[in-house]
Amino acid sequence: MPTTTAPKLISGNANRPLASAVARRMSLHRGVNVGLVDARVERFNDQEIFVEVFENVRGEDMFIIQPTSNPANDNLMELLIIADALRRSSAARITAVIPYFGYARQDRRTKARTPISAKLVANLIANSGIERVLTLDLHATQIQGFFDIPVDNLYASPVFALDIEHEFKGRMDEIMVVSPDVGGVGRARELAKRINAPLSIVDKRREKPGEIAEMTVIGDVTGKTCIIVDDMVDTAGTLCKAAEVLMENGAKEVHSYITHGVMSGPAVERVEKSVMKSLVITDSIQPTDAVKNTPNIRIVPTAPMFAQAILNTWNGTSVSSLFEAETLGPIYEGTYAG
Repeated sequence: MPTTTAPKLISGNANRPLASAVARRMSLHRGVNVGLVDARVERFNDQEIFVEVFENVRGEDMFIIQPTSNPANDNLMELLIIADALRRSSAARITAVIPYFGYARQDRRTKARTPISAKLVANLIANSGIERVLTLDLHATQIQGFFDIPVDNLYASPVFALDIEHEFKGRMDEIMVVSPDVGGVGRARELAKRINAPLSIVDKRREKPGEIAEMTVIGDVTGKTCIIVDDMVDTAGTLCKAAEVLMENGAKEVHSYITHGVMSGPAVERVEKSVMKSLVITDSIQPTDAVKNTPNIRIVPTAPMFAQAILNTWNGTSVSSLFEAETLGPIYEGTYAG
């Protein structure tokens, strides 16, 4: 593989602010200007996607920054077409940086005659010429096994741990980490371990999809500052209901730390009217103006983590080192100063 002076970044339209922020962070790390490759990603009148790269990428180590969030199909096709354009332009290696991996909830057959769409998407990505995937908090970690190419799955929990220790300084003994369902216990336990906090679970029973029959709190949350932890918030119905149930069971206050702010439909309105004091999400999905303007929603940046992960991938050094707060602390220095 030819030796390149720097990794090169290219972005689709899904989250250009995040791509620009990653480029700025990489410029700070390297002391040289790292910009986004000049390209156009646009649509014809019939909504076909067209990509044109204006810079020479022959022999370059390319990183495409493109979450496959809403509109998932458009953003996925942008990713695949950008990869094809780079492959046909003789890029040495193509890595897809997918902060939010769409279709991740369809990771198994839940009923007869249903697809495993996450596997289909993995096949499309691998066959497009992409040689490596870098993502954040996959809904199901076994999705890594759907790919026949290397997948690095970063975790938001070390960043959340830094944020919690900063925001709740002097009150850490009051914290209770809560999983909003039994399936998310592993993720909640990981954060609880990092901040040395106890763990509780909200057990929910569904009558049918989208409706929750009842919720039961497992564990004593009386007088506790509860922190609900999950990988994504979509319509926020379950999240807001869980917050209500926790307050009814004696919680002092409720906060939520959710990696991916999908925020569909009535989600923003529900969160704004909720008993939750705050909802903290990352910018893995580009937040809408409504999300940014909601007083009890706060956004934690992922650019420092992705910038370092891209540099580590390019240098051939460890990406798993970013799983530890000791490594991320200096990277986020200034964000949580004081």
